[in-house]
Amino acid sequence: MHLIPLTLPTVLFLLGAGVLSGALNAVAGGGSLISFPTMVALGIPSIIANASNASAQWPGSMSAAIGFKEQLPAVRDILKTLLIPTFFGGALGAWLLLATPEKAFGVLIPILIGFATLLLVFQPRLKAYREENHGHLSPQIGMILQFFISIYGGYFGAGMGILMLSVLGLMADRDIHQLNCLKSWLAVLINLLASIIFMFSGKVQWGPCLLIMAGSVVGGAVAARVSQKMAPDVIRLFVIILGCCMTVWFTFQAVR
Repeated sequence: MHLIPLTLPTVLFLLGAGVLSGALNAVAGGGSLISFPTMVALGIPSIIANASNASAQWPGSMSAAIGFKEQLPAVRDILKTLLIPTFFGGALGAWLLLATPEKAFGVLIPILIGFATLLLVFQPRLKAYREENHGHLSPQIGMILQFFISIYGGYFGAGMGILMLSVLGLMADRDIHQLNCLKSWLAVLINLLASIIFMFSGKVQWGPCLLIMAGSVVGGAVAARVSQKMAPDVIRLFVIILGCCMTVWFTFQAVR
């Protein structure tokens, strides 16, 4: 594994990326569009960077899930229904990442980042559609869709929360807090499972991973306190612009 030297500027860069990533996830989503490209820019191979980034995300998901613990009894039955497709989908996604050649993943990166950026672009429309058509999916269709979302989550993950909220809202007639509770606990399972698989495969660079993790916990905690003073649409627009820039940059790298 190619290990990057953790000089003081590199440590500060990774911590800063983690703080910004955690803050974006707490306010608008899309934090991986910060943390993953940061690792790649520092010279970490893309698959190792993706595995390390995924391993850095689960504490943030766990923190959010614990914050919704009061909502858990109301959605426990739906959570049990979705645990099996989430488990197998997340594991399959992580395995597919490990089976992907580095060069092929380099071609997929701009596609994946572009897809995550589009999810942010259409997030308001997906939210409106969910609110107008809540509870219209059968549990069986919901399980199938959750399985494929979990594959994406285990493989790359950026924007999977938007996808999950959309499907969960169509599957269950629940308020947004209960849906966020479901989404958070399912995200914990996907991220933690992928992290374990990546860890035992030796694909995680723990130095950058732990720095991003520490920064994201701080960023998420701070953003949770000041989020009411922030304009989510402005933050989301910033992430969309950043995602477009990253898509163009990684496309150039893949073509070159």
